[in-house]
Amino acid sequence: MSMTWEEMKDKLAAGLKPERYQHSLGVADTAVFLARRFGVAEEKAKLAGLLHDAARVFPNEALPSEAKKRHLSIDEVEAAMPLLLHAPLGAILVAEEYGVKDAEIAQAIARHTVGGRSMTPLDKLIYFADMIEPNRNYPGVEELRRYAREATLDEMILKGLSESIIFVTQKGSLIHPDTVAARNEILLGMRAP
Repeated sequence: MSMTWEEMKDKLAAGLKPERYQHSLGVADTAVFLARRFGVAEEKAKLAGLLHDAARVFPNEALPSEAKKRHLSIDEVEAAMPLLLHAPLGAILVAEEYGVKDAEIAQAIARHTVGGRSMTPLDKLIYFADMIEPNRNYPGVEELRRYAREATLDEMILKGLSESIIFVTQKGSLIHPDTVAARNEILLGMRAP
């Protein structure tokens, strides 16, 4: 049985660090804004936004074992960067811990960190809401927020994926192949006649 909104917020607040919980509330609000703008179901966006980091209750070093317990496959990039596992693990955790059994919400949570092929509008807006929610403060975030207000959905997500690749490259980190695949697919779709 699914929990009420208030019960979910209380459970999440009890498990996450205060800053992470505030971030989750910010993503939920930003997801609702984007859902209204792009005609996506607001309740699904709000719920996916709130619960997108549900697996951050686990310390990074525990993410691989928690993923294995749930029979999640771990690719070589995730093995090298276990923090990435919080997204697919979170998709499972929201069903286990919060009673949320909606496949679209689960997929949006699973893809909120690295994207993926055939992203739905909900996937795209949760990915982007995570980047621009009001508590985020980094160089370039205001330009991304402008995209959220003015660009098409695909222009917005293309910008987000591109900026993510630039950021990860500048840090000298690995780029998940799903991020590259998502960006290429959107670019190819925009170029199609």
